[in-house]
Amino acid sequence: MKFDIFFSLCQSEVDDFIPTEKQMLYSFFDQVKLADTLGFETAWIAESHFSVQVQKANPNAVVPNFKGEIGLNSDIFQLAHRIFSCTKNINVGSAIMNLLSSGGPIAKAEAAKFFMALHALDPQEKRKLFLGFASGRFPYQSAPFGIHPRNEFEKAIWPSLKGKIFLQGMEIFLRLLKGEIIGFENIKPIVLTSNDFRTQDEWQTALNLDINVDKSENEIDIPAFWQFDKLGIVPQDIDFKLLQLVIGSHDPQAQKLANEILPCSVFNLSITSNKVIEKTHENMNNWYHSDGGQWQRDMMPRTSMIFINNDEDASENEKCLRAKQQAEKALSSFWLAMEGTIDKNKIESAVSNALCGSPTEIIQQMRARFHPDDKVMLWFDFNNHDNDNVKNSMRLVEKHVLPVLRS
Repeated sequence: MKFDIFFSLCQSEVDDFIPTEKQMLYSFFDQVKLADTLGFETAWIAESHFSVQVQKANPNAVVPNFKGEIGLNSDIFQLAHRIFSCTKNINVGSAIMNLLSSGGPIAKAEAAKFFMALHALDPQEKRKLFLGFASGRFPYQSAPFGIHPRNEFEKAIWPSLKGKIFLQGMEIFLRLLKGEIIGFENIKPIVLTSNDFRTQDEWQTALNLDINVDKSENEIDIPAFWQFDKLGIVPQDIDFKLLQLVIGSHDPQAQKLANEILPCSVFNLSITSNKVIEKTHENMNNWYHSDGGQWQRDMMPRTSMIFINNDEDASENEKCLRAKQQAEKALSSFWLAMEGTIDKNKIESAVSNALCGSPTEIIQQMRARFHPDDKVMLWFDFNNHDNDNVKNSMRLVEKHVLPVLRS
């Protein structure tokens, strides 16, 4: 079993306290340097864009009860350079780069290629950038860049259309990254069929809308969201040995399309079911791009929050109880901030999905939940701004848990 670490960089309110941005960043770099020393393979960092406090004043606020900011990392390329400058062995991963925000797929392809050109200047460099990409969690973060309904028809069918927009953006991003010269006429058009709608009634409603859209009995053609003449990205001479692309979607169509262009592994959330995970491994064994070699289970890290207690004054049962209490407190506070209410069933479910207990208990939980060949991405800083506490948990896991599971 292999081990990565996840950092949220979430500037949330915890116990009536919100750290400053500088405090958040100082703690993050302190923790990532420790993770490097402890032997975690990759540091994955969440991405977010724009202030949720400002967005709360707009119509359709996404998290109206949240105090603080969802995340501080808005640019994995700048952050990765800084991490690599102060660590020795750890890789960096984006979890997840919004492909549609901040200029969209063309700008992201250009930024990625220039980053790799700089990162590979040192011939001794071995550390990788795991570039996770997806469509983004909140629509308001992509809307300023044109990713929103352009007319009343698109507004009516948006739930069925938005996934297709990501597929088109992903194709542009990957083909430009690969070095192809393309214009919008070379990209697969967006075509909606009945399979893209939840029910036949929704499909018929879309067909019957009196809007000037190219429609036929079997499909609806949507104008491209990115219209551009042929272009190519510089620098062109890029070594992909230090870049691993990671698609943050469990849509089989997206996974298959991505790997028709370049090798793309898969990022999953902690709530992803085992059934979906195993089906993804089965699919990727067949779809993974041949340039990336044979598909391996550790190419899709398993994300898990972790709450560990090893207090010397506590019995085994008391250690597990204290860890569970810490988990319940953190999760209750977070869900209250996100949704304005505390759903007891949701909290209990989240605690049961987390790794929670003494070192011995956590070893048993991991053996029961994960395949021996899995890579596990451990999340220590969930709703926790106590830097010393986070680092202590990291040390406990490295000392008491990882050696057993690595052997």
